[in-house]
Amino acid sequence: MSLIPRLFGGRRSNVFDPFSLDVWDPFKDFPFPESGRENSALVSTRVDWKETPEAHVFRADIPGLKKEEVKVEIEDDNVLQISGERNVEKEDKNDRWHRVERSSGKFLRRFRLPENAKVDKVKASMENGVLTVTVPKEEIKKPEVKAIEISG
Repeated sequence: MSLIPRLFGGRRSNVFDPFSLDVWDPFKDFPFPESGRENSALVSTRVDWKETPEAHVFRADIPGLKKEEVKVEIEDDNVLQISGERNVEKEDKNDRWHRVERSSGKFLRRFRLPENAKVDKVKASMENGVLTVTVPKEEIKKPEVKAIEISG
């Protein structure tokens, strides 16, 4: 008799499969909202923001979405908004799911742009599940420095 099955709930759904332990979930009976768990990964869509001398560049990982399913908008002339939705895969009654880890649902990320952003020249492209948004920067005029000769 092994102690491991007893520690993890004591039952196996298939005795011959070592990965089929019915693991005890201490939070199973808590009233967590279902929608929070099912789309938590997509809600926290990862975005990198880097600044180059010419532009602010945003890169978002949005695997499995087409460009038609993603929106890039500028609000109030200084807020970049990236949003979209991944629909739930259609279920067939004959399918038997073993694991569901991919998320579905809506996502929304917002970024306040700096004053030097040219919001009328924003460009976006999507390739291999990565959305790239480029926000060009206005050239900041360097103050003209004039040397004054000191007499005396």
